Amino acid sequence: MTQEYQLRVLPQVAADSENLRKYIADEKGIALRSLKGVRILKRSIDARQRTIFVNLTVRVYINEEPSDDVFERVDYQDVSQRPQVIVVGAGPGGLFAALRLIELGFRPIVLERGKDVHERKKDLANISRTQQVDEESNYCFGEGGAGAYSDGKLYTRSKKRGNTEKILRVFCQHGASTNILADAHPHIGTDRLPQVIEAMRHTIINSGGEVHFQTKMTRLLIEGNQITGCIANEKEYRGPVILATGHSARDVYRYLAEAKVEIEVKGIAVGVRLEHPSMLIDQIQYHSKEGRGRWLPAAEYSFVTQVDGRGVYSFCMCPGGFVIPAATGPEQIVVNGMSPASRGTQWSNSGMVVEVRPEDVDNVKIEDDPLRMMHYQEQLERMCWQQGNMKQTAPAQRMADFVNGRLSFDLPKSSYAPGLVSSPLHFWLPKPIASRLQQGFRNFGRQAHGFLTNEAVMIAVETRTSSPVRIVRDAETLQHVRLQGLFPCGEGAGYAGGIVSAGVDGERCAEMCAQYLEKIG
Repeated sequence: MTQEYQLRVLPQVAADSENLRKYIADEKGIALRSLKGVRILKRSIDARQRTIFVNLTVRVYINEEPSDDVFERVDYQDVSQRPQVIVVGAGPGGLFAALRLIELGFRPIVLERGKDVHERKKDLANISRTQQVDEESNYCFGEGGAGAYSDGKLYTRSKKRGNTEKILRVFCQHGASTNILADAHPHIGTDRLPQVIEAMRHTIINSGGEVHFQTKMTRLLIEGNQITGCIANEKEYRGPVILATGHSARDVYRYLAEAKVEIEVKGIAVGVRLEHPSMLIDQIQYHSKEGRGRWLPAAEYSFVTQVDGRGVYSFCMCPGGFVIPAATGPEQIVVNGMSPASRGTQWSNSGMVVEVRPEDVDNVKIEDDPLRMMHYQEQLERMCWQQGNMKQTAPAQRMADFVNGRLSFDLPKSSYAPGLVSSPLHFWLPKPIASRLQQGFRNFGRQAHGFLTNEAVMIAVETRTSSPVRIVRDAETLQHVRLQGLFPCGEGAGYAGGIVSAGVDGERCAEMCAQYLEKIG
């Protein structure tokens, strides 16, 4: 028989399967020899007190062998002879849209402007070596999208929008660790996610779909109020279009604006990457001079406050990770963060950003321009590039120096491979951003003693937290409000914020597209 229990155990018990078996046997009065297996269903760390506990939900197999089926697998059928749908973009929105289309009996044709995960990796390495960014193959463009080489975090609060558990199961089916099904903050890791993405591509192709790399969509095929396909590399691709181009496809936003496809401005958040020694974050979060010790993972944190009517918060926290150059074109510096699966580096970083609403931005093009937040991003990134010696060396400042308005005469060792240059961020960042960050850091320092320190370095500038544009779509059909057969999808369309929520939105768009095709016959 099986039993499920809620447990609260010490880290050394949770981390070792034999220790956990013995604990359950003693705690629940079960003979150890009859306890045939323990499966962890949910796992979270409670670090609120000095003694750290791990909360577990476990399924215990008593006199019964555990089943091999850890999760329900998805059956992907042969769709080689079925009607086709064009999926623009091979990030999580596009990939999950394509896989869901196959489930529903439709043939996805995936068009990706960048390269596959393996070729893309070479271009990422070249950024540090050459200080140049390939405009079509970088940390944002290419197979897997912005998430492929920027951590692979799978935590989302968007659970009301769709089946987030299924997204995790599909990742597991394609090679991700089943730990992501149990962990409160699941994470695949930058070193492992590319192989998972490649396996997803193979599923699409083996089921009769197509995936085309270095194939850039340049315009939609519009007939009256209907989308009949698109043009990519001067070739026509016919079918309804799921547009999942990601939050950095600025050429797509410009094209849509020029083509009078309804889009609207939306708020974003901008700021910096804040990098601490991981040992310091472990000491703070685990209330111990020894840090994480043998049994605990690299510590995470989450901060949020309000300063002068705008949110200031941590974003995309990467324990035991790296800061990476995430620009997508010339004369830009953009930073992001990532972590390997082990989360084992000597640094921990997070975006530290300030909410910016459209009404906060003036003197950027014209007031009613739906691209004005995008122009604001571009201005900040160019300003940062100028401060960084017009290379990918990023302007940086020690955290306490920034708060106190002092220049940093030297900088700590950093994970940011292209290099740092000391710069007075407190002086040249827009005042509404700089002043709110300063106060936010003071607030966070009061919440976590030792967090506000000159051991931490701020690296500018983090601007790609979300899309600056929303492509307007009908709330029920998910089609564009005017153009039938166009399904704006995921983070680039303004309807998601991360890998899982983009995957959920991709599935929803695929379902609505299937209904549309069935309706038009």
